[in-house]
Amino acid sequence: MPAFLIWLSRLLPTNPICMRLVEGGSRRTRHLLIRSAYLGILMVLLFFALAGSPGTLKELAQRGALASTTAAFVQVGLICILTPIFMAGAIAQESSPRTWEILLTTPLNALQIVLGSLFGRLFFVAALLLGALPLFVMSQAFGGVPGSAILASTWVALASAMVMGAVAVTLSVVGGAGKRSVFAFYAAVLVYLFATWAIDRLLRTPIAVGSDAMFTTICTPLNPFLVLESLLLTNQYQPHEMAGSGSGLIASIWFGRPVAAYGWLCTIATAIMVCACTLSVRRIGGRAVRLPLWRRLFGRATATSARPARRVGANPIAWRERHLRSGNALAVLGRWAFLVIGIAAAVTLLGLHRSGSLDGGELRLGLGSLLGAETLVVLFTAINLSATAVSREREDGTLDLILTTPIQPKPYLSGKLRGLIEFLLPMMVVPPLTLLLASIYVIAGGFGAADGAMITENVGTAKVQLPLVVPEGAFTFGIVFFAFTAICIMVGLNWSIRSKGTIGSTLAAVAVMVVIAGVLGVCGSAAGSSIPVVGAVLAALSPVNLLMAVVAPNMAVPASLEEPGAARMALAVGSVLAVVVYVAVVLGMRATMTRNFMFTVRRLAGTN
Repeated sequence: MPAFLIWLSRLLPTNPICMRLVEGGSRRTRHLLIRSAYLGILMVLLFFALAGSPGTLKELAQRGALASTTAAFVQVGLICILTPIFMAGAIAQESSPRTWEILLTTPLNALQIVLGSLFGRLFFVAALLLGALPLFVMSQAFGGVPGSAILASTWVALASAMVMGAVAVTLSVVGGAGKRSVFAFYAAVLVYLFATWAIDRLLRTPIAVGSDAMFTTICTPLNPFLVLESLLLTNQYQPHEMAGSGSGLIASIWFGRPVAAYGWLCTIATAIMVCACTLSVRRIGGRAVRLPLWRRLFGRATATSARPARRVGANPIAWRERHLRSGNALAVLGRWAFLVIGIAAAVTLLGLHRSGSLDGGELRLGLGSLLGAETLVVLFTAINLSATAVSREREDGTLDLILTTPIQPKPYLSGKLRGLIEFLLPMMVVPPLTLLLASIYVIAGGFGAADGAMITENVGTAKVQLPLVVPEGAFTFGIVFFAFTAICIMVGLNWSIRSKGTIGSTLAAVAVMVVIAGVLGVCGSAAGSSIPVVGAVLAALSPVNLLMAVVAPNMAVPASLEEPGAARMALAVGSVLAVVVYVAVVLGMRATMTRNFMFTVRRLAGTN
């Protein structure tokens, strides 16, 4: 075979890194369980969506279309959750001191290293999509969804996984630690999806006067969920027909063919990031330990310079957990930047409503999107940090040193919980502070805004005057949000103790919390929409449902709005009940983890 063809084949088909990752991961029980759980979720979803009386052929076609559409959106959501976890260790494993030097001495060039790391792990995501394809094909037996739409939705999910994989590898190469890039990756993805979705909602225009169908916007090809909406829900969201309008080729594809535009955008972005990684990947091996910039500029120039002793408080684990993560200037900047940007965004939205640029519905949409993004970023950050708190120490060997000290399991776990909460505190206060600003705005009557601080909503056949946000929501949501974040931390710590590595613990913790939040959300939403008063109490058990009830009660608890005062009291009672339940769960988990701590740690001693 010619040398050029051998070189070309080693880029992907016979790439040693790709083959090693695929062959090794294919034999792991964890990957088998992930694939089985993924397919199981889609199968259960399709089953319940298609279940029911046979009905007419038209009803069967409608159920088939609804099932395929719902499964397509859930599939993209699962891909957004699973891809960062699969990709987080793309370069980190090779960059460890034990293997990186060996990898650099091999005949592999930089492009082979990057492509092997990217597509070797992307293979597992592609296997998930291919495994789910027969389920979508079977739904065609009911009619309603053409085969081209099924293939296009699968391509949207694959393109999303491809670009997210390239971003993860880029973060790994630039940061030199793929495992620590999970937080930045999740935060960026969540904020990006919420921001593009909210901007798209504000820019939508009807296709005709009085029509409920909307045209696609400039944000449509930038968000995979909007692309799926334009593909599968064409009766509500239609692409522009740009042919013959004098628009250029790019505008015609961007507004008229969102699926093609999204595919090209992902492909080009992936190619650019792969080229950038190829040029910088070998610099990882030459990185040396350097002092922080502020110490190089204003302090002593040696890493061994003395520093004054610090007081660690009553629990040294809490002090260590807080200050170990705060030692990174980027971590400190990220937390406080999150606080400043969140408050600035809330003030901007309220100011636009005060000036008349936004009406009450648009203000609610903006606040809901902002608060939703902030809440999910904080929760995913809490899960990621806690899920790596112990497994990271097991990997680098510091856990064995800590266990030789007089520290007992209970103060160790309490210190981890306290230290993580103190570290996350600047981020955790952002959603309650945002709601507090909105509550002050409502109590002050909008500070003289033309529309005031009230909005008229249709509830059943009646019209009800409701505040833009429930004023006491800053307190009720704040206490539930803090308690639920503590549960996320405890679940992450539990799996961090039980898992060998950081990737496995992060994956398990995210999966558990997604299931818990999903069950609470579905049950609370059903209760809030159908049961008066008591439904509002049950809706407050979920922070997501409670947030919706505070910002848009007509959507979250419509059954209780015949008496708005009783509904608000029910939300307050439900919030207190939720806090009591969550605190009891946290204490119970800590007690259980304390009893099993030494056994679990000894069982995993010496593993990494």
